[in-house]
Amino acid sequence: MTTTTERPEITVEKTGHIAVVTLDRPPNNHVSVPLMRDLADLLEKIDADDEVRAVVLASAGKAFCAGADLVAPDGIGGSGMNGINDLYTQAVRLFSVETPIIAAVQGAAVGAGLGLALVADFRIASPEARFTANFVKLGFHPGFGLTHTLPRVIGEQRANLMFLTGRRVKPEEALAWGLVDEVVPQPELLEAAKALAAEIAENAPLAVVATRKTLRAGLAAAVRAQTDHEHGQQTILRATEDFAEGVRAVAERRPGNFKGR
Repeated sequence: MTTTTERPEITVEKTGHIAVVTLDRPPNNHVSVPLMRDLADLLEKIDADDEVRAVVLASAGKAFCAGADLVAPDGIGGSGMNGINDLYTQAVRLFSVETPIIAAVQGAAVGAGLGLALVADFRIASPEARFTANFVKLGFHPGFGLTHTLPRVIGEQRANLMFLTGRRVKPEEALAWGLVDEVVPQPELLEAAKALAAEIAENAPLAVVATRKTLRAGLAAAVRAQTDHEHGQQTILRATEDFAEGVRAVAERRPGNFKGR
């Protein structure tokens, strides 16, 4: 049986023991505080649903999630650093969810979008996917708890490489690093994510949740502590000339002309 529930920008479809949660915020699925709050609300409701044993987190359009819009008046940075801090409150809620999550990444997972992909236990990607922690290209500090979660998944050295270069990582490299668990053709992406969800959902649900809690023990608290530090560094850097130049440079698709001030 399939049931569908809709909220603004989010659709939830439940079939048997699997819920498919799809983000649809055109054109780039930018994160926002309301979107992440709604997502956390929904995942907490799914936690309370005894019938759901695994979640597939997907998104509509070409990008999985192009991160946070730091400059638009209606973007995450439109209300200054307070908006970003509110975003991190929702991030901690996402990392507190108890139901296993598989992310289906069909395009760019950039900045906070990469952070969102790392909320999941597993990531399945199409060849078009790209993983980027491009904060330094913006003259900014990483956020969304990425300075804790990314090294946890791929190791410190590879995380350092992503953070300090801001390079885009393709799925094949991401697979070798452990950032991605499987790469499948775009038309097969959602079904592959559902297949992994079904493999998890066929097991004893109490044992799955208990084991996952052990494996992720302290993760939400660590993200909370790390986002507090990240927010402090972002507050300092947001006031610099380099940040203003970085935003212009990324918008104009050119290297930044940074001055260190």
